[in-house]
Amino acid sequence: MALLSCQDLRIAFGGRPLLDDASLQIERKERIGLVGRNGEGKSTLLKILAAEIEPDGGTMAAESGSRVALLTQEVPTALSGTVGDVIRLGATGHGDPDHTMQRLASVLELDPGRTFGDLSGGQKRRALLGRALAAEPDLLLLDEPTNHLDVESIEWLEGFLMRYPGSLLFVTHDRAFLRKMATRIVELDRGRLTSWACDYATYLERKDELLANEEKEWALFDRKLAAEETWIRKGIKARRTRNEGRVRALQALRTERSARRERVGQVRMNIQEAERSGRRVVVAEHVDFAWEGTPLIRDFSTTLMRGDKVGIIGPNGCGKTTLLGLLLGRLTPLAGEVKHGVALEVAYFDQHREQLDETRTVVESLGQGSDHVTLDGERRHVMSYLQDFLFSPERAREPVSNLSGGERNRLLLARLFTRPANVLVLDEPTNDLDAETLELLEARLVEYSGTVLVVSHDRQFLDNLCSSTLVFEGDGRVKEYVGGYTDWKRAVARNADAVEPMSAAAVDRKTPTPSGRTGASGKAVAASPTKPRKLSWAEKKEWESLPARIEALEKELAKVHDRMADPDFYRRDADAIRAATERVQALPEEIDGALTRWAELDERA
Repeated sequence: MALLSCQDLRIAFGGRPLLDDASLQIERKERIGLVGRNGEGKSTLLKILAAEIEPDGGTMAAESGSRVALLTQEVPTALSGTVGDVIRLGATGHGDPDHTMQRLASVLELDPGRTFGDLSGGQKRRALLGRALAAEPDLLLLDEPTNHLDVESIEWLEGFLMRYPGSLLFVTHDRAFLRKMATRIVELDRGRLTSWACDYATYLERKDELLANEEKEWALFDRKLAAEETWIRKGIKARRTRNEGRVRALQALRTERSARRERVGQVRMNIQEAERSGRRVVVAEHVDFAWEGTPLIRDFSTTLMRGDKVGIIGPNGCGKTTLLGLLLGRLTPLAGEVKHGVALEVAYFDQHREQLDETRTVVESLGQGSDHVTLDGERRHVMSYLQDFLFSPERAREPVSNLSGGERNRLLLARLFTRPANVLVLDEPTNDLDAETLELLEARLVEYSGTVLVVSHDRQFLDNLCSSTLVFEGDGRVKEYVGGYTDWKRAVARNADAVEPMSAAAVDRKTPTPSGRTGASGKAVAASPTKPRKLSWAEKKEWESLPARIEALEKELAKVHDRMADPDFYRRDADAIRAATERVQALPEEIDGALTRWAELDERA
């Protein structure tokens, strides 16, 4: 029996249902990525699985005694007390609550005595994760678990969840997180759940093929329907006995066509560009800044040129937004100087500070009292422009308080792009955007001829967009690297490898002289580089055999993926399903291990 099984779930909140006869099975030790467009109902599904919402129809069955816990997307406003108090809320009826709390606080690197309200957004998410884990769930549901986390915390979370012994079902906009964590993809599309027994990259390829086939089938169907409509309108005596069947068939075609749920279209996004700025946009020289006596920026210098795409990376609270303020001239440095180029037209996106009025409608929030906006010199009606950002006329008339996180972000982007600019400053623009909208935003920013400054914890977004990154490295030091997130990590790793670690014996020696180092006797010894040890006979044989082993493992993984992609796979024996699921999780690690070992031996070959 599956850990949890759902059949024919249905739920609607007015309009078309979010879930329409949706079915899902979750096995033990699976890590399932739940994907879908904004507003499709992913968060609603998680709440149904956690028994926080009752579906309108359908059935759910779970293994006897199994437990489910949910980490919600929003941080509850009513929580009070200490971190320990919050974690203890989840430890109901399972062992000693205090012992459980202390253990989880230690694992999550939290102080159980700190007041919950004083924590940063990322620390609050860790405390809430502790509350969910305190129930010792067999199935952990995570709704946007990387929200408000900096890059270091996201990588910590990935490592933590990779070791988690239970099953995971998670929703995330972080594509790097999804690629690393998911062993299976489940898609919620137009009310239905579809299982893809593969990793995220393979899912994207197969999904494109499926949509292309769907379009062809629909085109054939529509041509047939059009032909039959033409026939009925030509005045043929369709009421004759021999034609009644054809009339009934036409009625069935009409019914099928009216029930079709079209895919939500793609955002149409266009960035208005102002006149070109000067070649040099910002020049910062030896800038220092402190906040309430705490140094945030020390001796920072950089030159931003027209067309640069610059990412800013650092832990929460380190001063990334402060750095933006200094570069834009909104803050005055304590020391040093910031000079601006000529003809700068800046548009600033700040999701956390540019608050939307919850009581106003979407139209009112965008139009700001006007029914029209001006785009590239042409007037457009606000309602028409909002449709470019996937707001239907009905949705556009609703108050902002009814919008999901992704819809709010789309509204803020729509508002931002009504302003012509040659410098775009984006503070966390990717939060809650679905993958398709995020990829379109990336493409538009890459095409944009102006300058972009972006603060983001989305590693793939930084890789795809940035020509350079400014990284906070502690003690107020900000260093510039060429490329995006992966380039920065690679540069740091190279620098670390270049520094030879000292052995315990070396620590006891005297300080090396400029011409060499000192031995135990204190006499100078000529410096000589450490040569890598040559391969032994056994290691040479291992090195030669590893490529074939890697190829065999990759073929095995492909076969398991194909087997699990069979629609009948989840109707098989539970033990066979569990064995395949465990194998599909283990194989990528075996392949990575073999590749790492081959690279290690190859350097010495």
